[in-house]
Amino acid sequence: MNTIQGLLTKISEKTREIEEHYPELQKYLNETRITLPHGDDDSPEINKEALENHLNSLTEMVEKYKAHK
Repeated sequence: MNTIQGLLTKISEKTREIEEHYPELQKYLNETRITLPHGDDDSPEINKEALENHLNSLTEMVEKYKAHK
């Protein structure tokens, strides 16, 4: 089972992969960060589910790009 620290590590690794191997996708990184909670929300706390969703969106973006490349 993924811990919050483990998820943050995987997100960092996936982001680095995008920056190094798929620079054309970098413009979408800011859009995917929108999926994380903001301080203005009623629930600004970043939880495990939000991190899993963010990691999944990054992974899906890369997989879709590779499939259509």
